[in-house]
Amino acid sequence: MIQPSPHGQLALIYAGQQLPVQVLMSAAGYYIGTADDEGAVSRESVEYFASRDLAVRALATGQWQQREHP
Repeated sequence: MIQPSPHGQLALIYAGQQLPVQVLMSAAGYYIGTADDEGAVSRESVEYFASRDLAVRALATGQWQQREHP
C-alpha cells in the first residue's frame, strides 16, 4: 500500500506535475487530490468524504488511503 504524501503521487506519475494535496469537491463528494490553475489534476484518495470537515481532518491527520492508479 502506498502511504499518503504531502504531494500528489498520481499527479506526478501521470501528469508530470508536483502539486500539493488538498481537499477538492466533485459530484461524488469531497476528496483529497491535486489541482493546478486550470482545475483538478488528480484524485489521490481512495475515499470520498461526506463533508469538507471530514476531508480536512483526514488530510491533516494522514487518515486517508492513497490511490495506486488513476
